[in-house]
Amino acid sequence: MVKLVALYKKPTDPAAFDKAYFETHIPLVKKIPGLSRVIVSRFTGAPRGDPEFYLMAELLFKDKSTMDAAMASPENMEAGKNLMGFARGLVMFGFAEEING
Repeated sequence: MVKLVALYKKPTDPAAFDKAYFETHIPLVKKIPGLSRVIVSRFTGAPRGDPEFYLMAELLFKDKSTMDAAMASPENMEAGKNLMGFARGLVMFGFAEEING
């Protein structure tokens, strides 16, 4: 599996962020072709002090070619445009591959 990982810093208004994220953004994300699974996790603590991040989202795809096609899709473009409407400056992205040791 390969994935797009999104890490979100804590928003100034968590309730408004959660409403936009879970009621509008995630339904758009779930329309992305080739998407196998979406996992959203909320940070609840850190070893020392407050966690640096608020949420982590993982969009899983079966392989890199499927993910590449999904990233170029109109559905992904729509989800990205929506996200930038409320999370600009709060989100960072990375691509990752699961390693089973």
